[in-house]
Amino acid sequence: MAKAPRKDDWGFPRWRPYGSGSAAVEVRRCDRHGCDAPGDRPAPKAPNRPERWYFCEAHAAEYNRNWDYFAGLTPEEAAAREASEQAETSYRRAQHWEWGGAGDGTRSRAELDALAVLGCDVDADMTVIKTAWRTAAKECHPDKAGADPAAADRFRAVQAAWSVLNDADVVRNAAAKAGK
Repeated sequence: MAKAPRKDDWGFPRWRPYGSGSAAVEVRRCDRHGCDAPGDRPAPKAPNRPERWYFCEAHAAEYNRNWDYFAGLTPEEAAAREASEQAETSYRRAQHWEWGGAGDGTRSRAELDALAVLGCDVDADMTVIKTAWRTAAKECHPDKAGADPAAADRFRAVQAAWSVLNDADVVRNAAAKAGK
């Protein structure tokens, strides 16, 4: 009886990862004629079909650059296909992102609400905010608007918005100064 060959990967540590055998692994070649690189990037042969080409990275990039989803269709047929596929789409933006609203994350929800009261963009700097605050405060100030209750409410909202934005700016400047 022949003696079993000795393996080098017994014991600890293993010299090969688990699941890897000693048999050769078959590698799929790129589907581009004349290319011997591994074809590990699938690309559709036709729109809405399961058949795939398998290209190397360079040929997949070339194929994607030249891909036209609506090739061979009239503009009316292309519009009809796009409309039917949008009707089939069941996904939408996740609702847990809705709380954030506009902005780049540097301002709080209270600051964004205050900017909306003053009519400023979410990325407005303090000079723009101060100008908007002064303009709005002059328009609805009790000395100018008189005893109009709507103007009084607007004046209180404008003052509260300025207070929120000014306090946030003071805190940001103090943090920047402390970080230097």
